[in-house]
Amino acid sequence: MSGAGRGGPDTNGLGEALAGLLSAEVTGLRRLSGGASRETWAFEADGRALILRRDPPSAPDPSALNAGDMAREAALLAAAAEAGVPVPRLAGHGDALLGTPYLIMERLDGETIPRRLLRDDRFAEVRPRLARELGGILARVHTIPPDRIPGLPSGDPLAELTAHYRAFEEPRPAVELALRWLDEHRPPSSGRRSLVHGDFRNGNLMIDESGVRGVLDWELAHAGDPAEDLGWLCVKAWRFGSPLPAGGFGTREDLLDGYAAAGGVPPTPRELHWWEVYGTLRWTILCRHQAERFLSGSDPSIEYAVLGRKVCEQEHDLLLALGLTEPEEVADPLDASGTAPEGSAPHDRPSAHALIDAVTGFLLSAEQPDDRLRFHARVAAGALRIARRELLLADGHRVAHRDRLRALGCADDAALAAAVRDGTLDGRMDEVVASVRASVRDKLTVANPAYLNTR
Repeated sequence: MSGAGRGGPDTNGLGEALAGLLSAEVTGLRRLSGGASRETWAFEADGRALILRRDPPSAPDPSALNAGDMAREAALLAAAAEAGVPVPRLAGHGDALLGTPYLIMERLDGETIPRRLLRDDRFAEVRPRLARELGGILARVHTIPPDRIPGLPSGDPLAELTAHYRAFEEPRPAVELALRWLDEHRPPSSGRRSLVHGDFRNGNLMIDESGVRGVLDWELAHAGDPAEDLGWLCVKAWRFGSPLPAGGFGTREDLLDGYAAAGGVPPTPRELHWWEVYGTLRWTILCRHQAERFLSGSDPSIEYAVLGRKVCEQEHDLLLALGLTEPEEVADPLDASGTAPEGSAPHDRPSAHALIDAVTGFLLSAEQPDDRLRFHARVAAGALRIARRELLLADGHRVAHRDRLRALGCADDAALAAAVRDGTLDGRMDEVVASVRASVRDKLTVANPAYLNTR
């Protein structure tokens, strides 16, 4: 028997499938917010609290639906537990839950939402200890021999990221600046090679008032330089507005001290910085990758649609990490525009701007039945604000962008990106950087103007 229907709509037979798989009564089935690459569901099986992770049926890349990936993640959880890494206990995995690979694990108590972890009073006592604790956990992760995990990916990280970016055939001058810097400043090989978690960050950690309860989401694990995990944790995106670089919890020194105390060999400051820049570029490309689900038509989720407009946040972070820009305060055009512009004949009132404002207000005020719908309502309201800013500013931004490119002798972004790549404009690099900085600033003024003032 299954009581999954009480978990809410849109389960599409998943509760019944789980009940049959586990030979248990399944209740409380609900999809959790977040998880851009895989679906995450919470449920109870005969009262046991469990989590289901599965590849989304609408994944645009058929190769993503790979049971071997889930088997590898199961092996990673087992190896991590043996190494003393806090992880959820595995309950099962396979390749055929309604046609998609899946993994089921125990549901840990605690919190994963970064803004709560960084701001709620109940975590005030543990927060100052977390960066050091995370360093210690990473040191234990890095004791796991890569050959312990069959089929663990291994390759040159910069070459693979470059190939991923080029495959979009969407040249970005800011990305080309970062690729040039990473290639020219790559530190000598450390000679260290270990299992790399690949997504060790605030948001993939289950934490309670006592500390870290579990390290989650191992699907991006691979063999590589252990400094990659340390740099990834310090990427600006995972600070969520906190000034503290190690996941928003503490300093780099706290993180590295904890890493060394647990037996890890810390990277040099130069190595760590390189991996932070690399991680920022990696998140830029991953945002664009996730947006492709919406752009390709394979998944209409508003979450994936808005990710396409977050790429410019990461371009800004790249310029910050490279020392090519500084935070600045920019007024939100919606505040400066006053009341919504009137409509124009022959159209009636309210205007398009006023309609967008009305729908935005509705989404933010309407009562939603669960956390996921509340999350998507906020994302949708944010998308409408982006659309309204673009209506106000697009014409002026288009002209300014054209004029900047013409001043450099470039017909479009592709030409400027090519010039950055091949060095054609190296003698005018200050102008190139100024042009890229202004373009990113314009994109962010539409997408998220407050982000321009973050460090």
